[in-house]
Amino acid sequence: MRVKGEETKFTALFESRGRYRYLDALILLFVTVLLVSNIVAAKFFAIGPLRVSTAQMLFPLTYIFGDIFTEVYGYAASRRAIWYGFFASFLLVVLTYVAVIVPPAPEYADQTAFATIFKPVGRIVAASLLAYWCGEFANSFTLAKLKLLTKGKYLWTRTIGSTVIGQAVDTTVVMFAAFYGTRSTTVIVQLIISGYVIKVVYETLMTPVTYAVVNFLKRREGVDFFDYETNFSPFATGHGRL
Repeated sequence: MRVKGEETKFTALFESRGRYRYLDALILLFVTVLLVSNIVAAKFFAIGPLRVSTAQMLFPLTYIFGDIFTEVYGYAASRRAIWYGFFASFLLVVLTYVAVIVPPAPEYADQTAFATIFKPVGRIVAASLLAYWCGEFANSFTLAKLKLLTKGKYLWTRTIGSTVIGQAVDTTVVMFAAFYGTRSTTVIVQLIISGYVIKVVYETLMTPVTYAVVNFLKRREGVDFFDYETNFSPFATGHGRL
């Protein structure tokens, strides 16, 4: 593992054990944000002519988390968080489906409303999971490679550049996987463009926050990971330290 600057014994100890002070808490918060965004996704609100899912208030934060994981702890940490989020989302889908189909008690009067909110639509759920998986890995891979290319300088180029790629993959995959064959290509492209623009602008405006969190973590954790010899396969076991 290569760390920018001079490696201290304290840093080496934490790296060898994989016991960073904030990493587990950040992964937990990442998964929480992801699950909440999935739960509230069914509601839409209007911004002028645009119709925006309430999930878009939260879901772009998952990409900011991905930037932070990769920038500070390396691609393997982000890969670990992505898989946790994927399996947590899958479990949410399964459990909410079971909760809907279980016959309600005779006195329970809210079954219709409950089913309206929580009953998953198979194709849309599959599209969302696929898009999340593809987009998050594209985001983290891009940031890790840009960090090597810029030699750790110009953080904004990595956070914005990875967002441009990751959100393009995510938005395109989810819209085509969910609606191809049921909506015209023109409508799908319109949905992609509007969703993509909102997400990229959102995350670009959050760049100062990303900077602050990244700088704080690098100081407190004593680590600034460079993925020189990382196996970037989504299915790899990582560096052996995370």
